Amino acid sequence: MSRKVIFEDLGRIRYKEAWDYQAKLFAELIRAKQEQKKEKEQYLLFCEHEHVYTLGKSGDRQNLLITRQVCESRQIDLHEIDRGGDITYHGPGQLVAYPIIDLEEFGIGIKRYIDLLEDVVIETLRPYGIRGVKDEKAMGVWIDPDDPQRARKICAIGVRASRFVTMHGLALNINSDLAYFNFINPCGFTDRGVTSMQKELGREVDFKEVSEGMKHAFQELFGMELTVR
Repeated sequence: MSRKVIFEDLGRIRYKEAWDYQAKLFAELIRAKQEQKKEKEQYLLFCEHEHVYTLGKSGDRQNLLITRQVCESRQIDLHEIDRGGDITYHGPGQLVAYPIIDLEEFGIGIKRYIDLLEDVVIETLRPYGIRGVKDEKAMGVWIDPDDPQRARKICAIGVRASRFVTMHGLALNINSDLAYFNFINPCGFTDRGVTSMQKELGREVDFKEVSEGMKHAFQELFGMELTVR
């Protein structure tokens, strides 16, 4: 089993450009798998996006609370995409991770994969004294999910898999402008809030430091051997 993964930090990038790049790598990995190549390139991409709302294939357009015209006037991109989940927001100050890997190489199924993505975020938050937890009823990482008055999401997760090859991934709010979440029902929820590391700690957080922590968590929890490109 090969757990060698190429790591790329794409920096600040528009959503569509990153999506197209993901789709290219995703198709190449599936093709290499179908051709039973011994060496298959797998990837872990990190980035930040410009302001964008993305609506998953099972999402409800009613969860976007402003019109497309208002999005355009505020320079917020809008894309309907091929991942699971409902609507979410990406933007500056948010760390997005896109693993494009063959789950069979890691010996796991899709349910375990999502579980591990949540674990990666929980471990990334731990050194900052933020207790992220899972909620069996809702994918992602939460704070106080059992308290209806205080439940808030700090990380959204939405993935797509074909032939056990993955794309899309997770989005952790580090120094995100949370006002952009006011224009949607995040992930379809109307009764839960969103938060960020900055909000929880009351201070701006070192983005690069969190990125390094998450990279380490991927290596440890998935047993990845990362090569930086």
